[in-house]
Amino acid sequence: MREITLSQAVNEAIAEEMRRDPTVFLLGEDVAEAGTPFKVLKGLVEEFGRERIIDTPISEPGFTGIAVGAAMTGSRPIVDLMFGDFLFLVMDQICNQAAKTHYMSGGKLNVPMVLRTNMGATRRSAAQHSQSLHALVAHIPGLKVAMPSSAYEAKGLMKTAIRDNNPVIIFEDKLMYQEKAPVPEEEYLIPFGQANIVRAGTDVTFVATSSMVQVAQKAAVILSGEGIEAEIIDPRTIVPLDEATILESVRKTSRAIVIDEGHQNYGVTAEIAARISEKAFYYLDAPVQRMGAMDVPVPFSPALEDLTVPTPDGVADRARRLVRGEI
Repeated sequence: MREITLSQAVNEAIAEEMRRDPTVFLLGEDVAEAGTPFKVLKGLVEEFGRERIIDTPISEPGFTGIAVGAAMTGSRPIVDLMFGDFLFLVMDQICNQAAKTHYMSGGKLNVPMVLRTNMGATRRSAAQHSQSLHALVAHIPGLKVAMPSSAYEAKGLMKTAIRDNNPVIIFEDKLMYQEKAPVPEEEYLIPFGQANIVRAGTDVTFVATSSMVQVAQKAAVILSGEGIEAEIIDPRTIVPLDEATILESVRKTSRAIVIDEGHQNYGVTAEIAARISEKAFYYLDAPVQRMGAMDVPVPFSPALEDLTVPTPDGVADRARRLVRGEI
């Protein structure tokens, strides 16, 4: 297998699906010649033209609403939302329209659209461009939510999302766009609701999302040198969530730490921890631990920003104390 970046993987997935299905088109701010500020979509407009790679005005509610309508009438639009922080601008279109149309039409209408956006702090982009807001949309019935942790996941999940008949929100971590991973040249799809066991272990389970998978992997290496073996589960999608794989791992290790870059209060860590506590309680040797972003606006100061999200050393320390019975 060749190694490509996460950015290239997303680009490939979209190009392959646009070649396969003429109803797929993409719209958003600076997506054509600019290829987005992160250059993820570079080159697509040359192949598919401005009729299918559409630069929009700076009006997120407007072009997201257009995509919802297009999806209801036979197209498969991909909305490029420049920053995940702009989700607040399109909550009505996504949460009141896209998520509910199938239900409110008695199953007669579908909204097969994808909204791809990003998340993640530590890029020095300050409070309005550094948030991880996936828990907001995961709370809304009717939406599916994917969180790729590498180039391999990014391509497979994007292709699945484009073919899905439901609205799907995909969050890509901004810091991972240039990270490389092995990606097959032949076509593949990753089913939603199927977690990946990234690393096998016996002493503690790490359930980690998006870039926190890499944080968990680095923590696991530290712990392995101390005789503590961590198992790492990447859910891939938080809606639907692969409960079975998570619970099977926790029943084996008897300890769990849930790691996510979203704010900790009322977030993804709370939901997954609650499910583990409810359904694997009698297998636990210690309380389920949660590690998320601090509940503060993301600072612009690099020294302060780096303190707001989980780190490998922090995860390793929490796991070490958990296994030793100090928590």
